[in-house]
Amino acid sequence: MRGDKDRERTFLLITIPVVALFVCFNTLPLIKGFIYSFTNFKGYGSYEWVGLRNYIDLFTDARVAKSYLFTFKYALLGTILTNVISLIIAMGLNSKIKGKSVLRGIYFVPNVLGGLVVGYIFSFIFTYVLPVVGQSLGIEALSSSMLSSVSKAWIAIVIVGCWQAIAMNTIIYISGLQTVPEDIYEAGAIDGVTGWRKFKDLTFPLIIPFFGINMVLSMKNFLMVFDQVMALTKGGPSQSTESISYLIYNNGMSGGQFGFQSANAFLFFVVIVVISVVQMTVMNKKEEQL
Repeated sequence: MRGDKDRERTFLLITIPVVALFVCFNTLPLIKGFIYSFTNFKGYGSYEWVGLRNYIDLFTDARVAKSYLFTFKYALLGTILTNVISLIIAMGLNSKIKGKSVLRGIYFVPNVLGGLVVGYIFSFIFTYVLPVVGQSLGIEALSSSMLSSVSKAWIAIVIVGCWQAIAMNTIIYISGLQTVPEDIYEAGAIDGVTGWRKFKDLTFPLIIPFFGINMVLSMKNFLMVFDQVMALTKGGPSQSTESISYLIYNNGMSGGQFGFQSANAFLFFVVIVVISVVQMTVMNKKEEQL
C-alpha cells in the first residue's frame, strides 16, 4: 500500500509543474483576454468598460468578415488537399519499395522547418524564380508574382501551408496503414477485391480513426494560419489574404484595438472549439457504423 501511495505522490509531483505552466501560459491569458474583450483597452494606458459593444461590432465590421471568409476558404481547401495528398503518399511509402525509410525522412523535413522560414523561402520563389520561369516558357499566368495578385495570392499561401502540413499527416496515415492486418488483404484478394475497391472497402474503413485525427488537426491548424501569411503577404494585397490570427495580432498589438481584437480572439476560439467538436462527433459516428 505504501508503495502505491508513493507512486501516486510521484505522479502528482510530476503533473503539478505541467499543470501550473499550462494555467500560467494558457488559461490565465485566455481569462485575461476575455476580460479585456469587454473594454476599449488599446494595449496601453487606461480603459473603460464597454460591455458587449466589441462583440456586436464584430458582426458589422467588413474587415473582420473578410478575414473570416478568407480563413475558412483557406482552411477548407487546405484540409482537403492535405489529407488527399498525404494519404496517397502514405500508401506509396507503406508499400514494398526500396529506400522507403529514407523517403519517409525526406517527406518529414517540411514539418521540422519553421513556418516563417518556409514562408520566406517560398516568398523568394514566388517573387523571383517563378516569374522568370514563366517568362522563359511563355506562361502568362506565372510571368508575374502570385503574391502581388489579389486573385492568386491566397493560392500561394495554400500551396505553402499544404506543403508543410502534408509531412505530419503522412506519418499519421502510415501509422494507420501499418495497423491493417495482411490477412484482410489476402481474404479480399481471394474474393477479387482489388484496386479502388480494395482501398474503399478494406483500407479506408480500417484507418477511419487516423483519418478523423488528421481532419480535426488539419482544420484546426489551417484555421489558425499565421506564419505563412506573415512571411508571404502580410495580409495583402488589399487585405485579400488577411487571416483571423494575423488580423488579431496586427490590429490588436499595434493597431490600438486590443479590446476589440480580444473579443475577436475569444469568438475565434469558440468557433474552433465548435468545429472541432462537430468533426469529432461526426467521425465517432462513422467509426461506430463501421
